[in-house]
Amino acid sequence: MNIGVIDYGASNLHSVGNGLTALGKTFTVITRPEELVGVDKVILPGVGAAGSAMEKLKKSGFADVLPTLKIPVLGVCLGLQLMTEFSEEDEVECLSILPGRVKRFRTELKVPHMGWNTVNLVKKSPLTDGVPEGAYFYFVHSYYLETEAQYVLGKTSYDADFPAVVQKGNFYGTQFHPEKSGQWGMKILDNFCTLC
Repeated sequence: MNIGVIDYGASNLHSVGNGLTALGKTFTVITRPEELVGVDKVILPGVGAAGSAMEKLKKSGFADVLPTLKIPVLGVCLGLQLMTEFSEEDEVECLSILPGRVKRFRTELKVPHMGWNTVNLVKKSPLTDGVPEGAYFYFVHSYYLETEAQYVLGKTSYDADFPAVVQKGNFYGTQFHPEKSGQWGMKILDNFCTLC
């Protein structure tokens, strides 16, 4: 099993790589779309801003290729947000894999939403297999995904509910950082590598 971790210059590449290494998984850092040949699964990490990330994905050719992939793909944090149609962050069109939009938190609570929070699992999926209801995960984000309920596997509440785990076919996403989320985050990363 070879996991491809996409490096588009705006990501938490090393922490994801460290997580995979800790799980004993083989992975390859992918810098060009043609390097995806022979990869079994793909992780799209993300820390940064939607506008510059989409610019880099377009320039590198990943923006054209990613939506066409038939193998399992996991988007993490910004990587998840880039899968939607549009982001209010930089007012940018995204990959249109998932229907919906990314919106900025409008709340009296502190933004970014940062730290540990629980996830309420609402649907079964190989991605969340064995993860207990109400497990804690680590979040760092100022924007959240708004999408159709049929794609939401788990929700988190920060003033209002937002999707924390999503799936549409072979595309999966977590708003939290599984590689920084201790036992249950590592369980989700392992599930993606072995079950999805």
